[in-house]
Amino acid sequence: MDKIKEITRQHLICQNEGNIVSDMDGETVMLSIENGKYYNLGEIGGAIWELIKKPITMEQLINQLLEKYAVDPAQCEDQVIVFVNSLNKEGLVKVDEAVEV
Repeated sequence: MDKIKEITRQHLICQNEGNIVSDMDGETVMLSIENGKYYNLGEIGGAIWELIKKPITMEQLINQLLEKYAVDPAQCEDQVIVFVNSLNKEGLVKVDEAVEV
């Protein structure tokens, strides 16, 4: 399956398996078994990583972050999409088209 080039609010996202994740002084760090790279997701990135343990739409992810943090909605959306796109490019997440019910 090809990686989706640009993630939108309608995409379904979840963690890919095969990563060793740890909390280091409030920041989430991760080692990808697949590519051998180390990632520092930081505090907010770690919160996002937790929220995508199970499949969630980008819209739901953004809304949950807006409930938890005092941040401008447009800024939140932009930064979350950029972050998740970077995870996708590294092969750390699964991205699918959301199924409409």
